[in-house]
Amino acid sequence: MVASGTFRVLSSEMTPVEAAVAAAMAALLLWVSWSATWLWWAPRRLERSLRAQGLLGTRYCFPSGDIKEEARLIREARIKPLPLSHSIIPRVSPFLHRVINQSGKFCITWIGPIPRVTIMNPDLIREILSTKFGHFEKPKINPLGKLLVAGLVSYEGEKWARHRRIINPAFHIEKLRRMQPAFSSCCSELIERWEKLIDHDGTCELDVWPEFQNLTSDVISKTAFGNSHEEGRRIFQLQTEQAQLLILSSQNVYIPGFRFLPTPVNRRRNQINREVRSLLRGMIEKREKAIKSGEKNIDDLLGLLIETNLKQSEEHGKSKKGGMTTEDIIEECKLFYFAGQETTSVLLNWTIVLLSIYPSWQERAREEVRQVFGENAPDFDGLSRLKIVSMILHEVLRLYPPVILLARMTYKIMELGGITYPKGVMLTLPVIFIHHDPEIWGKDAHEFNPERFADGIWKATKNNQMAFFPFGWGPRICLGQNFAMSEAKMCLSMILQRFAFELSPSYIHAPYTVITLQPQHGTQVVLRRIQ
Repeated sequence: MVASGTFRVLSSEMTPVEAAVAAAMAALLLWVSWSATWLWWAPRRLERSLRAQGLLGTRYCFPSGDIKEEARLIREARIKPLPLSHSIIPRVSPFLHRVINQSGKFCITWIGPIPRVTIMNPDLIREILSTKFGHFEKPKINPLGKLLVAGLVSYEGEKWARHRRIINPAFHIEKLRRMQPAFSSCCSELIERWEKLIDHDGTCELDVWPEFQNLTSDVISKTAFGNSHEEGRRIFQLQTEQAQLLILSSQNVYIPGFRFLPTPVNRRRNQINREVRSLLRGMIEKREKAIKSGEKNIDDLLGLLIETNLKQSEEHGKSKKGGMTTEDIIEECKLFYFAGQETTSVLLNWTIVLLSIYPSWQERAREEVRQVFGENAPDFDGLSRLKIVSMILHEVLRLYPPVILLARMTYKIMELGGITYPKGVMLTLPVIFIHHDPEIWGKDAHEFNPERFADGIWKATKNNQMAFFPFGWGPRICLGQNFAMSEAKMCLSMILQRFAFELSPSYIHAPYTVITLQPQHGTQVVLRRIQ
């Protein structure tokens, strides 16, 4: 009581300046206390727990962990191109490659104060993604990451289940069949543009990487937004810039509150976010109004999503099984726009690279396309009969997966493979390392050999292990995988019908990651018109 009374007396006698200083000091002490726990004591405790169970790896370096060293090695790797080899891991993930070589396949690295344990056992990965689904969570996306993409990919529990239930119908095979005209028209425009570039000698040289980016941008714009595809193109441009800004921020420890500072980069991030959300909100509200007034719905992803959402809302109201808000739909549109465009463009790019390096496989694929479609435009039903093309695409996805790492977090104490993981540990699932592992795929793991997929995905490895994860696995497997594969088959078939291609002498083999696995210097090829 005396102390309390004394505090009140002292407080009443403080000047406004003194009170402000006292409040600032109190806030500083709270921040220091929180930082000491988050940046020092918690990582030290987690490190002791993991190392006591025999795990090796890097030591925690206050406060950024391995971020600076990882960024340094990536910068060094990007200076040097590769020979025409598919042993690309030392270039695209040099830090983890070094740590695995030094400490083994189960090793500890650090993203800031968060320990990352690498899991390279396919059985354990399936357990994480499927058998124990719900026991491991996706890492929380920080506020900067959410400016680029959030939605279904970032949700857990009931919210994830509700959104997945509403979005699923838009990606059913029958719905994709109705999108074939959009696939076909966009691919035809690409072919016609290339035809006009052919010289009098029947050849031309061009960089196909931006061509595929524009193609897949047009496809997702038309299939997602129907007649609003021009607005969709603008969203793609903005999201691409946002991705570049996100990569810059990932090279430093995320500091809560820093995003509110009026720096040029922060202002640009927020400006992009406002414009993207404004464009999407306008399209959504316009489509909702049209559907409610009885206008026939267009079979695009946005229309299907809104239609399903309205039905869900009418049936369940505001209950947990109800629909999504406009803000929720905006996030889902950002997600399937970015993910749908990125996945297919990189798949097509690396497919052209590999078929240029291996012309015999290019010819085998072309012959199959001719047998199935002749000179006619590919149709949706025929795409499922392209066995050789499917084998090729699977092998491309094995060697050059669009996303090279997946991650999950422990939100409680979990046992996995004989190791007990405390709460707060990130489990890194290095897709590209698993796809290139000779112990799983054989001595030719770094070679292009589509024949390994001749009897399907399950029998592609040495011991019939399921170790192919380009789209993830389990309940959270990518919803858009059939969309991406159908689009890639359609486009590749039409290119093979009209052109033969080889790498230009100016091509530089330099895969690197900007969210997805991309060609750092583009993909220059020489096209030759097939008579």
